[in-house]
Amino acid sequence: MSQADPRRSVPRTDVLLAHPDLASASARHGAGIVKAAVRAAQARARAGEIEPGDVVAAARAALPVRSTTLRPLINATGVVVHTNIGRAPLSDAAVAAVVAAAGYVDLEYDTLTGARARRGRGTLELLHAAVPGAGDALVVNNGAAALVLATTALAAGWEVVLSRGEMIEIGDGFRLPDLIASTGARLREVGTTNRTRLADYAAAVGPDTGCVLKVHPSNFRVEGFTSAASVRELASLGVPLVVDIGSGLLRHDPLLPDEPDAATALADGATVVTASGDKLLGGPQAGLVLGEADTVERLRRHPLARALRVDKLTLAALEATLRGPVVPVAAYLHANTDALLARSERLAAAVSGDVVPVEGRVGGGGAPGVPLPGWAVSLPEACAERLRGGEPGVVARVVRGRCLVDLRCVPPDRDGDVERAVLAALADEITDGA
Repeated sequence: MSQADPRRSVPRTDVLLAHPDLASASARHGAGIVKAAVRAAQARARAGEIEPGDVVAAARAALPVRSTTLRPLINATGVVVHTNIGRAPLSDAAVAAVVAAAGYVDLEYDTLTGARARRGRGTLELLHAAVPGAGDALVVNNGAAALVLATTALAAGWEVVLSRGEMIEIGDGFRLPDLIASTGARLREVGTTNRTRLADYAAAVGPDTGCVLKVHPSNFRVEGFTSAASVRELASLGVPLVVDIGSGLLRHDPLLPDEPDAATALADGATVVTASGDKLLGGPQAGLVLGEADTVERLRRHPLARALRVDKLTLAALEATLRGPVVPVAAYLHANTDALLARSERLAAAVSGDVVPVEGRVGGGGAPGVPLPGWAVSLPEACAERLRGGEPGVVARVVRGRCLVDLRCVPPDRDGDVERAVLAALADEITDGA
């Protein structure tokens, strides 16, 4: 008698897609992805690589872990606002707000009257409350957009007066002079790289001046024979003054004495202050505009504002950041060094590592040169690559041939995940060296 073809026992595609595990996966990932995984598993069964009864498990194993290619990482670098891994982590309150805003919400709708309402009014009210010296507030999609909108609305076709020492280059090769030129304004450079006086600005201000721009050089420091005109001095020139503080610090923080904040800049006479929302503020990517009510309204009504406006998810996350508990960025900046030492010692004991003193950084172009004293667990250099490739991925620093695992930016409840990741990395090292 002829033996039955084993391929006939491989379950049909429709039967497999109806399996509860794969049906729920279709809801998460989409039917196309799940069907491709099913067909790949069927092909393996027909080739004799797996048993027909294992097709569901094989298809399930082939599915992606998550519905995005963005991979969650644990930040063990000691750099609080790390641009390459997403800058500020959102608070639990902000994450919950994003989830709540994912459906239909009263974004610009008044449920009492049924009429159109001001977009993101709750967020704007909280932003104004956080900086009472601002006559009004506006939120756009990032810090550079806030600066571009301000200079476009105030100085397109006119001159923007700026110190040579503040003609900075930001991330990925973007340069401030190019951003200003894109607005249609003309850049008027004054002073020198290391010294620019009020008299330099005064000599440049004239009938062609649209605004004076003061930019905080937040990603570098110039020391020695230097001087710069203050916001208070520049406010005396009688023309609109745009102050870009960069990092999004709304109020003074004693830990960062040289970092400008929005409240102080406005009190000193700035017409408009621009900043980022995803740095020291600790919220989502956003550009903040705070200033005189008439000027902010002028920016809001400019046609460019429509192209730069933020969506409901950003507004929700920003509102929760302003309203909610202490955000992770603030907690990490002000982390207790004794607590960090105790956590590092526990990790070192579990993985046979050494505890060494380190200096963390604010990062994200904020407070350059300000050290954040702390501790790290020192491991063989090869562990760094293995930690990055693990699940979850752990990003550490490599310094002088050693992998340093700094727990400053790791939530304490994730210490166990870091420990397991390090043990796995060390086990891989032993295997590779065998």
